Amino acid sequence: MGEVDAAAMEPMWPEGASEEYIAARIELAKAERTLRDQIEDVAAARRQVPPGLVVDDYSFAEGPADLGRPEPIRTTRLRELFGEHDTLVVYHLMFHPDDDAACPMCSLWVDGFQGVAHHLGQRTSFAVIAKAPLPKLRGWALRRGWDGLRILSSYDTTFNADLNAERPNGDQRPMISVFTAEGDRVRHFYTLPANFHDDAQRGIDLLSPVWNVLDLLPAGRGEWYAENHYAGRERRA
Repeated sequence: MGEVDAAAMEPMWPEGASEEYIAARIELAKAERTLRDQIEDVAAARRQVPPGLVVDDYSFAEGPADLGRPEPIRTTRLRELFGEHDTLVVYHLMFHPDDDAACPMCSLWVDGFQGVAHHLGQRTSFAVIAKAPLPKLRGWALRRGWDGLRILSSYDTTFNADLNAERPNGDQRPMISVFTAEGDRVRHFYTLPANFHDDAQRGIDLLSPVWNVLDLLPAGRGEWYAENHYAGRERRA
């Protein structure tokens, strides 16, 4: 783990800060550096996992890039989503077919992905897949302003259940998955749900800047929870 040399530190406090404050800030800087190193160690271990399962080349329903156009609807295979890349990141949007809106937390995460999709596209392909029927799903994506994201419906497929993004009772699970392409085959590499294996929460918090910024506040994130009503951009009627 990296060490922090207090004498060599660039100041992270304003001129005139008390010695007590500076001492506390130096100790915090050491902990923050250790946390950074732990995150990098976990990332390195993730890259070393053995090859995952070869999965079916599932078919999804997809509409035009313009979310305001309902047609034409086409069938898109999982392998096609890779495009020019050999990796694909899929966000499993929690949106039950019977619901009228997606999970507020999932919407928050996809809001963030929408903003950085053009950066992600330099390195990997990215798609959002949900169990809701395509018209309902695209209507929600239009309301949120998810232009530029590939939005696909897995309705009438076993994709969600096979990836454990759907519980036996039909409830949807928010999570993110990574797949690799090997010729015509698609292999599962990694999945990270919103809840850890022991059901502890905050499994994918690092994928959204919202929580990290709120954790900088004196009161932290508190009991704040995302809602759908304030974040919808609704740029089209």
